[in-house]
Amino acid sequence: MTKVLQQRSRAQGNENRQVREATLHVIKSIEDAKALEGKEVGLSDWVDIDQQKIDRFAEATGDFQWIHVDAERAKAELPDGKTIAHGYFTLALIPALTGDFVQVENLARAINFGCNKVRFYTPVPVDSRVRARATVLQARKRAGALHLLSEIKIEVDGERKPACVAETLGIYIFND
Repeated sequence: MTKVLQQRSRAQGNENRQVREATLHVIKSIEDAKALEGKEVGLSDWVDIDQQKIDRFAEATGDFQWIHVDAERAKAELPDGKTIAHGYFTLALIPALTGDFVQVENLARAINFGCNKVRFYTPVPVDSRVRARATVLQARKRAGALHLLSEIKIEVDGERKPACVAETLGIYIFND
């Protein structure tokens, strides 16, 4: 079952807000999820990646490698002259960027079960924009719950290759 939504671009500084049609995929059963296998289920709005966000991630994780936090050194030593976001910061954006791609009804609880495979292909420079694109790879019933394997691509505005490609696994437990 699908619902059509209108989403407005939330990109900062975008005076001309774009309206795009998005389909909310409603999952009421494991069969509904299986029907989504091989299908793209969502494309998020663009999100700005600024130095403040990168610095907050560095503070939270203790990862102060200069390529992320030292703008002066990056200007002198990195090819584009800009700091870059941590790969794990890019990965950590996935739940926020993909949270409205599917709606699971009759849900008792959802569990992030982790990632099977993660690759970082393109750096995310400071002051760039990223978005997520998700495809359902597999939906299976295990121990009475829905196990949903998805491929999430984090795209960088203007780049041919994605910044990150991750296979994520979520477990959805339905109410009785």
